[in-house]
Amino acid sequence: MKPDGISRRDALKRGVVGVAGLAASSKIATAGATLTQSDPHDPGVMGTVGRVTDGSIDPIEFLSDFDYGAVSTLENGQTLRTYDIRAIDREIEIAPGVFFPAWTYNGQVPGPTLRATAGDLIRVNFQNLGAHPHTIHFHGIHSARMDGVFEVVDPGQTFVYEFEARPFGLHLYHCHTVPLKKHIAKGLYGTFIIDPPTPRPPANEMVMVMNGFDTNFDGENEVYAVNTIAFAYKHQPIQVARGELQRIYLVNMTEFDPINSLHLHANLFDVYKTGTSLTPHEYTDTLMMCQGERHIVEFTYEETGMFMFHAHQSEFAELGWMGLLEVRDTVA
Repeated sequence: MKPDGISRRDALKRGVVGVAGLAASSKIATAGATLTQSDPHDPGVMGTVGRVTDGSIDPIEFLSDFDYGAVSTLENGQTLRTYDIRAIDREIEIAPGVFFPAWTYNGQVPGPTLRATAGDLIRVNFQNLGAHPHTIHFHGIHSARMDGVFEVVDPGQTFVYEFEARPFGLHLYHCHTVPLKKHIAKGLYGTFIIDPPTPRPPANEMVMVMNGFDTNFDGENEVYAVNTIAFAYKHQPIQVARGELQRIYLVNMTEFDPINSLHLHANLFDVYKTGTSLTPHEYTDTLMMCQGERHIVEFTYEETGMFMFHAHQSEFAELGWMGLLEVRDTVA
């Protein structure tokens, strides 16, 4: 808390503290120095000064980095997909010069995006290399002994999760060890996609996990993002092709805030709630989601140009959860 009783988060929101003052106050306050208007070409758009150089993921690569596992065929003809996941304690950079002591799956936040087809047998070899007990709880349908709640894996120990992938849709996984809010806030979560037996129509597919980071451990997030790194897609806009169907696998894993949201500029999108239906439930431009909620959204841009997307909680957008889609006639 600052001497005048205003938290750093409030100072960032109200703009009452200068960049130099925040930068001098502490390492955590570097967030105040970086989350500022910085682009001379877009003076009304928030951004960061500098770039992340030691992040846990490459934000552009992460969008379409799907892990299909090691694939083999069982005697009964069923496809077996085997994944190796390790819990690892690792410091990650979430904004330029802002480091967070994360608990990760495979050294990254979010964890790898696991992908399978409905009916596949899933086998996850989990090894806990962290300093605290952890589990993996998968959303979807499986037996109680594979639920990742009571099978707590102590440091140095292993556990094998095995279940059939069902139902098709967009799911997620996360640690379910208590205190649950801490294990999620520290970064132990990822996306789990189960494709329908008949594939969805071809599209440019992207995974976006909405998350936040409590950098001073006061139970409030100081940095927000989609895929961990604040303003990643503002500094490096996502290039998409005009007329091409865009499909976003959208997951909300934000801790400490009841809801998060996605707003798409100059367009509307079809919403497939939880991805468990092939028929859209809604056509809108703003979608609100609680933690653990996830939906597939689809849209097409008819004109070229730069289009913004962001949380429609303005505070979230100004503290990192904002990006740009660059619509081109062709994309390399």
